[in-house]
Amino acid sequence: MLDPHRLRVFRAVVGSGSVQAAADNLGLTSSAVSQHLSALARETGLVLFQRQGRGITPTAAGLELAAQSEEAMSQWGRLDAVVGDLREGRSGRLTVGYFSSAGSAWMPELVKSLTAQLPDLTVDLVLTEVTGRNVTPDIDIVIDPPDGGGRPGYRHVPLASDPFVAVVPVEHELASFRAVSLADLRGQTWVSNDLIGSLGHRIVVSTCAAAGFTPRFAVQAQEHHSAIQFVAAGVGISVMPRLAARALPREVTRLRITEPTPMRHISALVRETGRPNPAAEHLLEMLLDLNTHPSRRGRPVAG
Repeated sequence: MLDPHRLRVFRAVVGSGSVQAAADNLGLTSSAVSQHLSALARETGLVLFQRQGRGITPTAAGLELAAQSEEAMSQWGRLDAVVGDLREGRSGRLTVGYFSSAGSAWMPELVKSLTAQLPDLTVDLVLTEVTGRNVTPDIDIVIDPPDGGGRPGYRHVPLASDPFVAVVPVEHELASFRAVSLADLRGQTWVSNDLIGSLGHRIVVSTCAAAGFTPRFAVQAQEHHSAIQFVAAGVGISVMPRLAARALPREVTRLRITEPTPMRHISALVRETGRPNPAAEHLLEMLLDLNTHPSRRGRPVAG
């Protein structure tokens, strides 16, 4: 089994670019760092570095080990934190997954309230919509796929329906309307606010297909913050979930979409462990209450 401390030293050398820099960063001697590198090379049976001038540079195998060990080291760090919690008498830790618009709209106030009520609780927040994250959250706030929102080992709890809205410049010809049909946006220049092929993007494109057209994306912004700025600059319009369009600059306004309305459904997945998790259940109650009474948190989503 690989030694986590040696991996940490190895990653420090790869990240800093030299043995001496890693030693300075870690508070070790350069000799100790070199010994850890030699021991790790023996453990793995890999050539991790090669000479380059007076220094060293990672080999292809070394770079791959550094990249692949990132998540493992993150999980090891989480285990270290659990040990620290136990040693210092803190009662528990809650890992919460979320996607970006729910994170900005809901999580700050929810976590503030939760930790005020449970001061010994440590909350880890993980952006689980980012691909490649290997985490097991206690609660994961997710967008339900069209074929259902289940996940093995988790209880599925619906939270809200989040309609998509049109975000347009305030000087746009449609800006004076409170609502537009999706067909009204047919000939517009569109700005994407999600990754192509992602669930949100597929919802928009499939609903447009149902309305008889395919949107023309001139800009692939791929996330809503940048997309809103492109709209503010007058580059085009964007169709995004209302939750993502809560806070808009004065150059931009949002319009309801009708006939048909793109819609996404948001749920909480609660991990079933066979033992009580009071913190997870309490956060779930707060999420349900928030979406039953959306006026309590600005204008998140309608339940």
